[in-house]
Amino acid sequence: MIVSRTPFRISFFGGGTDYPAWYREHGGAVLATSINKYCYLTVRFLPPFFEHRMRVVYSKIENCQTVDEITHPAARGILKYLDLARGVEVHHVGDLPARSGMGSSSAFTVGLLHALYGLQGVMPGKKRLACEGAHIEQNVLAEAVGTQDQVVTAYGGFNLVRFLESGDFEVHPVTLPRPRVEELNQHLMLFFTGIARTASNIAETYVKRMQPNEAALRATRGLVDAGLSVLTGGGSLEPFGQLLDEGWRLKRSLSQDVSNVRIDEIYKAAREAGATGGKILGAGGGGFLVLFVPPENQRRVRQALSALVHVPFRFETTGSQIIFSDIDEDFEDESLYRARPDDGL
Repeated sequence: MIVSRTPFRISFFGGGTDYPAWYREHGGAVLATSINKYCYLTVRFLPPFFEHRMRVVYSKIENCQTVDEITHPAARGILKYLDLARGVEVHHVGDLPARSGMGSSSAFTVGLLHALYGLQGVMPGKKRLACEGAHIEQNVLAEAVGTQDQVVTAYGGFNLVRFLESGDFEVHPVTLPRPRVEELNQHLMLFFTGIARTASNIAETYVKRMQPNEAALRATRGLVDAGLSVLTGGGSLEPFGQLLDEGWRLKRSLSQDVSNVRIDEIYKAAREAGATGGKILGAGGGGFLVLFVPPENQRRVRQALSALVHVPFRFETTGSQIIFSDIDEDFEDESLYRARPDDGL
């Protein structure tokens, strides 16, 4: 049995420039961090005692004979991609809900890849996990998703990620003194709007409009450098929150589906209660809202958003990991299950 743990992420600036349709022509960059909320995947080769050959457990339970019968798109796509000769059992649990803007789909993809490779005795590097995760989501599943989520969840940490016109990417850890990192973490609040949505559906509405959105995407890319300058400058962090507000306005301009009346009301209430800025995470349309709030204003913001779930969090640095590995060699050798002439069967 193998258990992988893969973090969710918060993206601050640059979202939209991590889509291949954009960065393969213009280049792109994001400033993002993984956080201490995780996706857990448990996998094992399935002993041949059961009527089913494949078992996938998430919010539903699927018992299937073939990979093609699996309805969970990512699980089916990953298992077909790896083309395992054995039946497997997969269990998923997560600290945060799916379809919420936290990179949950990519955390699942990267985490399941990692666990299944571990089951086969393979130790993939972080870049391999990120690249194969992006390939599966973008090409195998044909979803309108960027590349930042797979990179950030695979690598972990607070990073500047550059996306090159060649299709490659570079991960540059943001090296800050610990007190500065703590200061930023203490200024951030995370709330769940309660609105679930499918990110790729919303992303399609602006991925198809890259050219009309060019000015906004270039401005979004510029916020990456501006945000990094604030963090490394040593002065007040207040401009970081102001940049988040600017970024949210730019993001809203990409598509009418990025926000809605309910989200606008929530954001307005947070600002009136003392938040400097913030944004809906992921493609938009719902999910989680991250806010930059001076500590002295956070009580008022919690009260203003009391109808929402407040989720305290901390930055994390590990990325996707195998946290448990116990391979039963007898169970892993399928030939041991086959009847022999002297078995009397």
